[in-house]
Amino acid sequence: MATLWTLGCDAADPHRLAAFWAYALGYVDEPGYDAPDGASIVDPDGSGPAIGFLRVPEPKSAKNRMHVDIRVGGEPPWDMAVRERAIREKVADLVLAGATVVGEESYDGYLGHVVMNDPEGNEFCVA
Repeated sequence: MATLWTLGCDAADPHRLAAFWAYALGYVDEPGYDAPDGASIVDPDGSGPAIGFLRVPEPKSAKNRMHVDIRVGGEPPWDMAVRERAIREKVADLVLAGATVVGEESYDGYLGHVVMNDPEGNEFCVA
């Protein structure tokens, strides 16, 4: 049996960051979790891990050693045109929600993933 786990994240504004990631992942606020210096979001279906955000005083200072990959491109075998369209649509949506595009990576002439920063500058990819 798998062990239940939570991804813990530092944040300058935990509620803003939790709201962004809830939107990006289709998560919801964790019922019963109400703290001024923290926020927690959960998979509404109960299958994914919880993600907690805690206020810290220091700003982000280096590249993330671990990051989230949002997979919207489906499963193989891929129709590469459909996959690229899904990635670009999600990227555009997340830009409107406060993320920024850092760059794109292509493999064999096809879009592999888009590197982005969340509203606090944490790197993640959309693939």
